[in-house]
Amino acid sequence: MNTIGYLSATVYPVVWMVLWGAFLILLALLILRLIFNYADPNPFGLVGRFGFKIRKITERFVYPAGRFLANFRVDSRLAPLVTMFVALILTYFTSQIIGNTFFVIDGLAAGVATGNPMMFIGFVLYGLLSVLVLFIFIRFLSSWFVFHRNTFLGFVNKVTDPIMIPVQKLIPPIGMFDISAMLVLIVIWLLQSIVLNVFVR
Repeated sequence: MNTIGYLSATVYPVVWMVLWGAFLILLALLILRLIFNYADPNPFGLVGRFGFKIRKITERFVYPAGRFLANFRVDSRLAPLVTMFVALILTYFTSQIIGNTFFVIDGLAAGVATGNPMMFIGFVLYGLLSVLVLFIFIRFLSSWFVFHRNTFLGFVNKVTDPIMIPVQKLIPPIGMFDISAMLVLIVIWLLQSIVLNVFVR
C-alpha cells in the first residue's frame, strides 16, 4: 500500500468529524444555556431542572467568558455567545494543527520513500514552524483558561516569548483576547507557504 498521504487521506477526516461533532454538541448546549439565561424558568419544574443541568454542564466553559464580560460591565448572561466564538476558534485551530501534523508526517515519509533530501528538509522546516504554531496556540489557551503553572507551560512561554513579547508591545491584548497571537500565526503560515514552494513544489 502506498503510504504517501495516508494519514491526511484516511485518519484526518475521521478526526475532523469527531472535533466538529464535539463542537456542534457544545454549541447546542450553549444555545440552550443562553435561552435558559433569559427565560428563567421555574427552578422546581421539569424545564427548570433541565436548565439547571445545562448550566452545570456548561459552567466550566462559560465562567471565563462571564468573568471577562463582567470586567467590561456587560451582561454576563451573554457569556455563552463569547464561549461559542472562542470554541469555534479553538476547534478550527485544533483541526488545523492536527491536519498539519499528519501532513508533515506524510511529507517526511514521502521524502524518505522517494529519496528526495530537499523534500525531507522542507517538511522538517515546515514541521518546526508547525510546532511553533502549536506553542502559540497553547499560550493562547493558557491566557484564556486557568492552568496550574508547570514546567511545560513555562517552557512554552520561554520558547514563544522572544516572538510574542515584541509583538504584544505593538499590539497589546484586549482583555483576555490576545490579537497579537493571530498576527504572529498569519506570519508563520506565510513562512510555511514559502517553505513548501521552495523545498517541496
